[in-house]
Amino acid sequence: MNSIFHFKHAWFVAIFFFCATLVIANVVHYVLFRVLKRKENQKLGTGLGLQRYLGGPSRAIFLLTCVLLALPFLPVPDNIEKLLQHGFIMAMVLALGWFAVGCIYVLQAFMLRRYDITAANNIRARRIHTQFQVFRRMLITFVIVIDIGVLLWTFNDPRIWHYGSGLLASAGVATLVLAAAAKSTASNFLAGLQIALTEPIRIDDVVVVEGEWGRIEEITSSYVVLRIWDLRRLIIPLTFFIENSFANWTRESSDILGTAFLYVDYSIPVEALREQLNLIVKAAPQWDKKVCGLQVTNLSEHTMEIRCLVSSPDSGSSFDLRCLIREKMTAWIQQNYPSAFPTTRFASRPHSETRSQQSSNPHPMAQLD
Repeated sequence: MNSIFHFKHAWFVAIFFFCATLVIANVVHYVLFRVLKRKENQKLGTGLGLQRYLGGPSRAIFLLTCVLLALPFLPVPDNIEKLLQHGFIMAMVLALGWFAVGCIYVLQAFMLRRYDITAANNIRARRIHTQFQVFRRMLITFVIVIDIGVLLWTFNDPRIWHYGSGLLASAGVATLVLAAAAKSTASNFLAGLQIALTEPIRIDDVVVVEGEWGRIEEITSSYVVLRIWDLRRLIIPLTFFIENSFANWTRESSDILGTAFLYVDYSIPVEALREQLNLIVKAAPQWDKKVCGLQVTNLSEHTMEIRCLVSSPDSGSSFDLRCLIREKMTAWIQQNYPSAFPTTRFASRPHSETRSQQSSNPHPMAQLD
């Protein structure tokens, strides 16, 4: 009877201690992250994603720590205790790897908080964002490899220890083997490093690829996502941007020159058109107040080609401004010079000249009569 009471008492104490440690772990986790979030908002003004990236793994680490502390007090056989302890240690290793990946994301948020990619002049911001995306994936891959090696080290079998050590020691050899087995994957990975260092493209760059105009939305370890103007997504391998030619409209700066062509009759006064273009452009918010000009760029037998050249802070504003110029200039010509649109002219000959030609060239049937 005493042995049964002692057994139940031991289990009660163990469960009570286990529940108490879980409660303490959750309370400490909650208080710690509330304080960190408040300090973060006070000092930085913008969040680094501590709760988002580190909340889950830190909670798992706290709980596993409490479980490992309470495990020796459980009245279980030694062999079961060892199995449970090894399982919880493996879970702890995974949680630590998860926490390390979260730290990488927090570091990225901390480093990028000064570089606003939505700003008007965002060349440097796009460069830093692109480089950090590539380096973040490299660091996460390195953490995963280290985590797998540590998992293998948790086993007591010397052969598995050997595998864990070999996994970490032969990372360079494994890279060569993978490169030989998956040439396209390795080439894309190396192309990603080259893009991060040489910067032929960046996040939010405006490019024209295979006749498609769009913005670079994402750069992964193997492909680039191009968001086309009609919201389609074009998936392009990284090697394409290393091996092929393409147009990058925002390579050095985001400002751009745009043209709008008008085809009118010779009778319209060019100086009046130039004055009206200045009035339209000065009232347009898409103009950056740098370039505004109107020139006659070509003459044909029927029309006169007028080029309106204007500047804008980015490609999207340039497109809108060009459309606005076409609409406003066409409406102005309709109201003030409606006869100045392209026309086809016909000239009639005098009546006497026509009769003389007919008399000199009689109808063939008349000759037969």
